[in-house]
Amino acid sequence: MIFLENKNKISLILGAMCILLAFGIAAQIKTTNNTGISRGTSAIENELRDEILKEKEKYDNLYELLEEAEKDLEKERTSVSQNNEELTQLENTIKDGNKALGLTEVTGSGVVVILNDNQKISPSIYFGDPNDLIVHDIDIIRVVNELKNAGAEAISINGHRIVNTSYIIDLDSTFIGINVSRREVSPYIVKAIGDITYLESGLSQKQYGYIDTMVNSGKDVTLEKSDNIYIEAYNGTLGFEHAKEVE
Repeated sequence: MIFLENKNKISLILGAMCILLAFGIAAQIKTTNNTGISRGTSAIENELRDEILKEKEKYDNLYELLEEAEKDLEKERTSVSQNNEELTQLENTIKDGNKALGLTEVTGSGVVVILNDNQKISPSIYFGDPNDLIVHDIDIIRVVNELKNAGAEAISINGHRIVNTSYIIDLDSTFIGINVSRREVSPYIVKAIGDITYLESGLSQKQYGYIDTMVNSGKDVTLEKSDNIYIEAYNGTLGFEHAKEVE
């Protein structure tokens, strides 16, 4: 009996110890699990922090690149603006050059000189030289030269623009050649754009004006002033066979 009672006590003690051991093991497992979770969370936080720092570094680098790109863009804008100004100046220079060469249509104030053969006197009853009653190339050339000397910026004859290489020549008693293959007859309408006062005085000064000289010789000449003269562009070919650029 005593043995059974001791045996029962030992069993109870062993059972209690097993229960305590179970609780201890469970507590240890729980502590271990909690420690693992804590360590896992900390590792994740560290990884996220590292990723954030890496992304921030990338952002800072990209921002620096963006600032550099904006600076470069501003330089390009400034350069383009300067180039545009230079291009505009170049275009204006080309336009002025084309005007001077007669390659563009122009309009402005000036004078119109109409040179016509004498319409009142018949050459058959004229006792002088009949050629005096007819407009010749030299008459037109002198009018053109007077207009140039008076500062004419553009000149045309019967709609043909006069340029540096233009020629005016008698072809016979009826026709005058103006520029290439242009056969014109009287009346010859000479238009000139420029300062009206200078142009007019250059042609019609008393005793010295060429218009008065032509009128006195028997030709019909009129001079008109206008604020709206249109002169065509030269439609021929500008070529230089003899003049060469200096190297």
